[in-house]
Amino acid sequence: MAWSSSSCMAVLLALAVSAQLGASDLSPNYYSSTCPNLESIVRGVVAQQRDTTIRTIGSTIRLFFHDCFVEVRSDTPSYDVASGGPFYPVELGRLDGLSSSASSVTGQLPHPTHTINQLVAIFRAQGLTMSHMVALSAAHTVGQAHCDKFSDRLYGNPADPTLNPTYAAFLRSQCPSGGSPNPTVRMDQATPAEFDNQYFRNLQDGGGLLASDQLLYTDSRTRTNVNAWAASSDAFSRAFVDAITKLGRVGLKSGSRATYASGATSSTDNEVTKGIDACIHIATAS
Repeated sequence: MAWSSSSCMAVLLALAVSAQLGASDLSPNYYSSTCPNLESIVRGVVAQQRDTTIRTIGSTIRLFFHDCFVEVRSDTPSYDVASGGPFYPVELGRLDGLSSSASSVTGQLPHPTHTINQLVAIFRAQGLTMSHMVALSAAHTVGQAHCDKFSDRLYGNPADPTLNPTYAAFLRSQCPSGGSPNPTVRMDQATPAEFDNQYFRNLQDGGGLLASDQLLYTDSRTRTNVNAWAASSDAFSRAFVDAITKLGRVGLKSGSRATYASGATSSTDNEVTKGIDACIHIATAS
């Protein structure tokens, strides 16, 4: 993607101005005056990466989720990532935390082996409800997972009885016992590039890839949401937009407790950061 001097200077100006503002007044129009092209710039980078690899769709959503739960890093304008999902105006204006370390992640993020009670506790600690948790879990309708994240369901003693036998046989063909843990499997085999409610229909059929996914159907407390959203894509879209909007308000930072980070934690994040780095390079070389 080409970065012009004018676009780059606009990004730099937005960063400089935003760093001086508080983070309490999030708005979809946060950058409208300081950097009116920011959304198109970021969207262009994400779209370019999406065309390169299907993983970008899931990675972009995961980036937003992880950054909100653990020491906020980014304020990336993003809508439906051109994956067919619900469009919603992202509330912009988040500031980065002053620190970022692996130790700060422990206990803050969901894990594939967590129980429902553990998952609910993690989300409630961030002010999110059980319904929000189920809706946000549908981000697993796109993306991929490494074999070691679910191999215990295939080769444990006993194997996970909630796993659809046909699906289990397919997964064993993709992740042989004793094989490398690095291969990846698409989270949704039916519509892997579409952000839709197929995730919930998969759960009804025993087709959740991660154990923590399938729990949403086997546990009666969350099954009602699964069934409702499997039956109605419109209802799911409304629930997801509500949940991810509230997610975007988690852990807001402002003033002396925030800054803008320059590191990158994923391939998609790295591409966006490279664009901003290119702006800095052009600005300093001018």
